[in-house]
Amino acid sequence: MLALIGRRVLIALPTLFLVSLFVFALQRALPGDPFLVIAGEERDPEVIARLRHLYRLDDPVVVQFFAWLGQVVQGDLGRSLRTGEPVLGLIWQKLGVTVQLAVASMIVAVGIGLPAGIIAARRKDTLADYTASAVALFGLSIPHFWLGIMLILVVSVELKWLPASGFESIFVDPKASIERLIMPAFVLGGGLAAFIMRHTRSAMLEVLRSDYVRTARAKGLDEDTVVNRHALRNALVPIITLSTLLFGELLAGAVLTEQVFTIPGFGKLIIDAVFNRDYGVVQGVVLCTAIGFILMNLLADVLYVLVNPRLRSG
Repeated sequence: MLALIGRRVLIALPTLFLVSLFVFALQRALPGDPFLVIAGEERDPEVIARLRHLYRLDDPVVVQFFAWLGQVVQGDLGRSLRTGEPVLGLIWQKLGVTVQLAVASMIVAVGIGLPAGIIAARRKDTLADYTASAVALFGLSIPHFWLGIMLILVVSVELKWLPASGFESIFVDPKASIERLIMPAFVLGGGLAAFIMRHTRSAMLEVLRSDYVRTARAKGLDEDTVVNRHALRNALVPIITLSTLLFGELLAGAVLTEQVFTIPGFGKLIIDAVFNRDYGVVQGVVLCTAIGFILMNLLADVLYVLVNPRLRSG
C-alpha cells in the first residue's frame, strides 16, 4: 500500500508542475492590467510602477514563475493583488464551505444513484429499469441553475420549509447548516446521481453475466446474496473511479449553484479573482484544485485495493 502511494506521489509532482506552469502562462496572457483598477481613478504612473515592483510583476515572466514556485514549495501561495490578504488564508476559508457542500452532494448522489442502478440492473427491461433510466435522463438534462431557482421559489418562498440561501458551518450550528445545504446538495447531487446510476447499472449488468455469478446461483445462493456479496463488490471499481472524479469536480467549485444559493465557496472566489485579474488567487485556487483531483485519484487507488482483494497480491 505504501509503495502504491509513493508511486502516485512521484507521478503527481510533474503533473502539478505542468499545471502550475500552464495556469501561470495563461494568466499572464490575459488582457488587462489589475493595477489600473487598484490604482484608482487618477491612475498615477508612479503608483502603478510601485505596485508592480512590490508584487514583482516588473520582472521577466520566467523569473516571476520560479519566484512564485519557490514560494509555493515553502507553503506560501502569495498575496491577493486585490485585498493584500494571504492567498492560502482565502483558500482555507472557502475550502471548508466547498467541502461541506461537496460531501452533502455526494451523499445525495450515492444515496440515490447506487440503489437505483442496482435495481435497474436486477430488473432489466422492466418498468423499474425504464423509470430509473428516464429519471436519470431528466437529471442529466435539467440545468442546475433552473432547478435551484425553482426549489427556492417552491420550497422557500411558497412553502417556507427551508432558507432560500446562505451558508452556516456545520461545526457552528449543525441544524442551520443542514437546512441550508439540503437544496443545493439536492441540485448538485441529483445531477451526479444520474451519472452514478447509469454507470452502476452498466457495471452490474456486466458482472451479473459473469461465470462466477452463474456458479453462485447454481450453488443455490439467494439473489440478494449473489448481488450484494458477489456482484456488487466487483462492480464497485468503475463506480469508485467515477465517484472520486465527481467529488473532485465538486471541490473545484460548483459556480452556478453557489451563485444561486449565495454560498461563499470556491466558485465565487475563482469568479471574482478572474474578473479582478487577481493572479495569485487564480493560481492558488487552480493549484489546490489540481491537488484535490490528485488526492481523489489516490483515494480511488486505495479503495480499489480494499474493495477487490485480488489487487492486493498484485
